[in-house]
Amino acid sequence: MAEEKDNKLSAYLERLKQQAATQQHYGGDITPEEAKMDIRDCPKCGAGRAFEKGLTACTYCGFVFMDIKLTDGVNIKKENNS
Repeated sequence: MAEEKDNKLSAYLERLKQQAATQQHYGGDITPEEAKMDIRDCPKCGAGRAFEKGLTACTYCGFVFMDIKLTDGVNIKKENNS
């Protein structure tokens, strides 16, 4: 009887090992990629910070990365506050 119990246990363990070896990842296969950081250095003071779209000025020295002036567009017009 003890031998039969051991056989059931070993068969159960083998099934668990087989399931673990063949199961799929929830999010699909993982594609390895190199680590990277998106940073932008200020040309004036050299301070580095995370790059974000819309980054217009350095918070440390005030250097302006881009100066945006709004003009009349095709669908949007400036309002006159006269």
